[in-house]
Amino acid sequence: MASLFAIPYNGTTQTGCDSLTDNCNIYYESGDIAWMITSSALVLLMIPGVGFFYSGLARRKSALSLIWLSLMSVGIVGFQWFFWGYSLTFSHTAGSYIGDLENIGFRNVLAQPSVGSAKIPDLLFAIYQGMFAAITPALAIGAAADRGRMLPCCVFIFIWTTIIYDPIACWTWNPAGWTFKMGGLDFAGGTPVHISSGAAALAYSIMLGKRSGYTDTHGLPYRPHNVTHVVLGTVFLWVGWFGFNGGSALGANMRAVMACVVTHTAACVGGVTWVLLDYRLEKKWSTVGFCSGAVSGLVAITPASGFVPAWSSVVFGVVGAVACNYSTKLKYIIKVDDALDIFGEHGMGGIVGNLLTAFFAADYIAHLDGFTEIPGGWINHHWIQLAYQLADCVSGFCYSFFGTCIILFLMNLVPGLSLRASEEAETVGMDDAELGEFAYDYVELRREFSDTIIGEERVETSPAGSLDGMKKDIAEKV
Repeated sequence: MASLFAIPYNGTTQTGCDSLTDNCNIYYESGDIAWMITSSALVLLMIPGVGFFYSGLARRKSALSLIWLSLMSVGIVGFQWFFWGYSLTFSHTAGSYIGDLENIGFRNVLAQPSVGSAKIPDLLFAIYQGMFAAITPALAIGAAADRGRMLPCCVFIFIWTTIIYDPIACWTWNPAGWTFKMGGLDFAGGTPVHISSGAAALAYSIMLGKRSGYTDTHGLPYRPHNVTHVVLGTVFLWVGWFGFNGGSALGANMRAVMACVVTHTAACVGGVTWVLLDYRLEKKWSTVGFCSGAVSGLVAITPASGFVPAWSSVVFGVVGAVACNYSTKLKYIIKVDDALDIFGEHGMGGIVGNLLTAFFAADYIAHLDGFTEIPGGWINHHWIQLAYQLADCVSGFCYSFFGTCIILFLMNLVPGLSLRASEEAETVGMDDAELGEFAYDYVELRREFSDTIIGEERVETSPAGSLDGMKKDIAEKV
């Protein structure tokens, strides 16, 4: 039987080795290192993918702000993770709920085997998991579309990652975490990433209130403004998900291969299923429908990808797409303006994926990496697994939803951190009001049109009788 490492780890120092006198690389396989570095880059690619996906679904005048927020999530969480996020989540001396500050500022994070897997070092595990931490608030913050101010969004990202994401990720993936010890199965982020972000988006939508012109039965009379952006975002997400799920095997092994196979299959089936569901209503083949279905399949398979056999990915794709498709109508029932259907897509997709894992998890799939042992799910007659998965879903959703509500309520009381943009800012769009930059040249057209009207002394034709009023009118039309 092959050795776990090229040379067994000697365990002599907290950092793993003295790089001046020892070769820190001898404890790990170069193939595992290469795959995990690649996976880290793939997950990073997903974050602008989220921005483009959301931007395409939103209105033209707020398109750039959503891409900007996804990039800011990388920057803010990148620092937060280095400063104390990694330590609060994956310190070797963590408690069952949250870690400590043993590794604050990446202190002693170097060549010691990580808590995630003894096959990769702390430093590599830290950068990989840091990408997960960055993409999760990027998923949630899309709830601010069209009416949320940028500064409070940025402050929220830092606070939410520290108070909500880090504890959930700790109890799910750190061997000291209570869900991990209970026996919950979450391979790549059903609860820490998708359920938590979906619940946070729902809370953010409630706390922000409805957009101007929104009705509880039909929403807003606007379609996605740029389907090409939606497709581009989907491509980034789909490609990146190979690192998201495949990398969660934490090594270059057959378990990683299986995770990639079921991920791709579930996305394919989910996309086709959603298209067929939409076709039955309007007799149109929807591009946005395929993209939404592919993402729903990717979300559903995420918690299961390293535990389930290849054939089950078809079930995840079909059930995930059906559940998410119908869940996008929940906002009309509960009367919440979830602008980009984040709760329906990610929250419900994560819940469905978590619960299906209880049915299809198989011990022989988990052991494809050569060392992981699980009792499996219903395939292995391990009936209690469904209760474990349900407890994981409920705890993660409730903690994220109510915790987010409290964070936003308190932020809204702080001068300068009010969540909602003014009515005037909402009218002209977040790009103009908050960024002063724009996704498209329509703004230059607006300026040229304004100058022409002024030159012809026809400013009075504006509904408000002024240039500002005319700008509002043109912004509303675009």
